[in-house]
Amino acid sequence: MTPSITDSAVKAAVAAITSESATTAEKIEMLIEMAQGFQKKPKTAQDLRNAVSLYYRAYEMCGEEYPLLKARAQVGMAGTLQAIPDAGMELLVQAKTGYEEALPILQKLASAEEVAETQMNFGLVLQALAPHNLARISDSIQAYHEALRVFTWQDYPQEYAILYNNIAIAYLSMPMASEREYLRQGLAVQSFEVALKHINLIEHPREYAMLQNNLGNALQYLVSSHPVDNNIRAIAAYNEALKVRNARDTPLEYANTISNKANALFNLPDEPEKPELGNPKNLLQAREYYQEAWSIFTQHQQLDQADVVVQALKDVEAEIRTGGVVSRE
Repeated sequence: MTPSITDSAVKAAVAAITSESATTAEKIEMLIEMAQGFQKKPKTAQDLRNAVSLYYRAYEMCGEEYPLLKARAQVGMAGTLQAIPDAGMELLVQAKTGYEEALPILQKLASAEEVAETQMNFGLVLQALAPHNLARISDSIQAYHEALRVFTWQDYPQEYAILYNNIAIAYLSMPMASEREYLRQGLAVQSFEVALKHINLIEHPREYAMLQNNLGNALQYLVSSHPVDNNIRAIAAYNEALKVRNARDTPLEYANTISNKANALFNLPDEPEKPELGNPKNLLQAREYYQEAWSIFTQHQQLDQADVVVQALKDVEAEIRTGGVVSRE
C-alpha cells in the first residue's frame, strides 16, 4: 500500500519534534496540537489513526512528570477512537478507560470547561456501550448532568441543548419493565421540554430544531391513554422544527423531520373529535411527505433511510386503498 501524504507528513513532523531544541513539555504540546489537527479535520480514517498514534506518542513522553498533558493526550486519544468510522466495541472500551483515567487528573488540574467537555464525551461512550452491557446508561446520564453544572444555557447554549438531547435519548434507551415504560418516556419528554424553555428559535435555530424534532419523536411513541393528543403535540413540535429545517439549506434534517411528521399523520384522525371518520386527508399528506423524503434521501445516497421510507410508503398506499380514498396523482 502506498503511504499517504499524511503518513509521511506525520513521520517528518515527529522527526522534527524529536530533533527540536524545545523542552520535553513543548514537544508533548506540539504532538498534541498536531494530533488535534488530524482529529478535527480528518479526510480519511487513516488521519484518525495517525491522530491516535500521535496522542499515544505524547502520552508516552509524559511519564509521571506531566500529569495534565498526559490526561489531555488520553482524552484526545479517547475522542479520536470514538470518531473512527464503525468503531467496534473494543475501541470504545479503550476510549472509556482513557476517560476514566484522565478525569480525576483533569478535575484537579484543568479548567471546569475542559472537565465538562470530557464528561460530555465520556457520557457518549457510556451511552454507546450500554446496549452491549459494557456500561450503565445511568452512568451516562450522570456524566451529562455533571457537564451541565458548567454548560449552562446562559453561557453555553449549544452544549446545553446537546446535553439535554443526549439525556433524553439515554432515557429512551434505558431498559425498564414494561409497566414502567411510561416513566422513562416521560423523563425523555421532560428533558426536551426543560431544554426548550431556554433554547429558542431566534438565537439558537439549529439546536431548537433538533430538540423539537426529537421531542416530536418522543411524544409520538409515548405509551399513553391519549395517543391522539400526543400525536397532535408531536406534529406541533415537527412544525416548529420545520421553521428552521428546509429542503435547500438542511436537506437531510428536513427529510428526517417530514418523514417523522408523516409517521404521526398516518396515525392521526382528520378530525380528532370524530375518529370514526378516519384520516383520508392525513394519509394523502403523509404520502406526499414520504415521497419528498424518499427523493432527498436517495439524492444524498442515504440508502438505509430511503429504504425505511419505501416501506412506510407501501403501508400508507395500502391504508389509502382500504380507506376508499381516491388516489390523487
